[in-house]
Amino acid sequence: MAIPNEKLQQLLQEISSKAAFAEQQLGIVRGQMAQKHRESRMLQLSATELEALPKDTPVYDGVGKMFVLTTTDGIKQRQGKEAEDIKTEMANLEKKMHYLDTTFKNSQEHLQQILQRGG
Repeated sequence: MAIPNEKLQQLLQEISSKAAFAEQQLGIVRGQMAQKHRESRMLQLSATELEALPKDTPVYDGVGKMFVLTTTDGIKQRQGKEAEDIKTEMANLEKKMHYLDTTFKNSQEHLQQILQRGG
């Protein structure tokens, strides 16, 4: 069963654009994952520094353009919540990356199949 040239060209263009979009989105997701990894590392480093401080040390937390005196426990609690949020976001980004990677690979395979049949 032969596909007319116009339909074949339209199909190839559609699959190519889908592959290009998936590849572009993969780059964006990888950048977002790298950013979340950096944020996670910063939280780990600051948590390590907080552990080294005595319990009664005055600690300031940044709120917008000012700093507020708070306890080390309050900072640890906030950082724990932030760490959980980052883990959740990383899991979602990994799912998105897997989906986009699968879409890209499938598009490439379809293009190869069409070109092999057409050629």
